[in-house]
Amino acid sequence: MSDARTRRQFVRGAAGAGVLVAGLGTRVFGAAEKRRTAAKGAPEDVAPPEDLMREHGVLNRILLIYDESARRLDAEHTLPADALAKSADLIRRFIEHYHEKLEEDFLFPRFEKAGKLVDLVATLRRQHEAGRTVTATILRLAATAPSGDDRHRLADALRAFIRMYRPHEAREDTVLFPAFRTIVSAKEFHDLGERFEGEEHERFGNEGFEGVVAQVADLERAFGIFELNQFTPVALETPTPPAPSP
Repeated sequence: MSDARTRRQFVRGAAGAGVLVAGLGTRVFGAAEKRRTAAKGAPEDVAPPEDLMREHGVLNRILLIYDESARRLDAEHTLPADALAKSADLIRRFIEHYHEKLEEDFLFPRFEKAGKLVDLVATLRRQHEAGRTVTATILRLAATAPSGDDRHRLADALRAFIRMYRPHEAREDTVLFPAFRTIVSAKEFHDLGERFEGEEHERFGNEGFEGVVAQVADLERAFGIFELNQFTPVALETPTPPAPSP
């Protein structure tokens, strides 16, 4: 093989390697830039089911506040009625007027049009309406420090809300949301994710979901249930079996 031909092959190989390295560098730089952008607080791509599921996390934390409120009402303990009213108001603003509206406007009609999970959707719709009625009762009774029969009515309303919403959200998380990908195109799925994100920031400001979580944390502190470790059960000692009879 001539020296000239060898040099030409070397140059072509070096050029190809340069393109490969440049492409790899672009991908690495792009990934790093995405991480930096996310770290600066720019919105990340969140799929619609993931968005709705993390909002259920907010709901669950408020249900813990409702649990604690009902316990205090039953035991005739002091109740921070103002914090309870703020919790119910957050349920109304974030869950009922925002989260549930997303489901009712963008998920439920698509399932009904596709003829899938129609009975489940009908039940979820009814429960949304029932929940709004219970929330109105909670807001009314928590507006002032309740006493007498109103304490019992408030505790009953809190328990009714908890009893309905725990299975309600569990069914959505395990049945409805996973099935959503099967009834929309990939583009529609992606576009809805961006729409949900835009709606979130339009309603709740630049902090969006994180700002709502911070509000919930403040309410948990008012009830003394913010520290997660308090829910860890104390290890139970295994009882020593009795000695066998002689």
